[in-house]
Amino acid sequence: TERRSYTFPWSEGTFQNELEKVPNSHLLIVESLLGEDEQGSILGYACWWEVVDECHITNVTVSPDVRRKGVGQFLLEGIIEQARRRGAVRATLEVRVSNAAAVGLYEKFGFVPVAMRSKYYPDNGEDALVMWKEKI
Repeated sequence: TERRSYTFPWSEGTFQNELEKVPNSHLLIVESLLGEDEQGSILGYACWWEVVDECHITNVTVSPDVRRKGVGQFLLEGIIEQARRRGAVRATLEVRVSNAAAVGLYEKFGFVPVAMRSKYYPDNGEDALVMWKEKI
């Protein structure tokens, strides 16, 4: 899913480091449901950091096969609910300025653009839009 979604995907080592060495990192995974003896495929996943009373969303990825079918929304709902239960009161994230679908989804959840990070993405130097949600 990661390689099919990004030109500069997170490596297996990056995920492993994220989960094992970042003390307040959390992961949500959405898998397809299949029969008892079959393994479901990963439809999407999201990583977020718990930073004092803030939720910093570091990665939201939905498989290209199931985009616009509610997986991203389900992941964001899960992140916000988990973060709220853990004491977060606001949330932030960065998103590529060209990713209109993601920006639209985040805006639907009440995130608003507050800043731009120039040349943030190393694969092509694209800017990142910084978005905040003040009350979760």
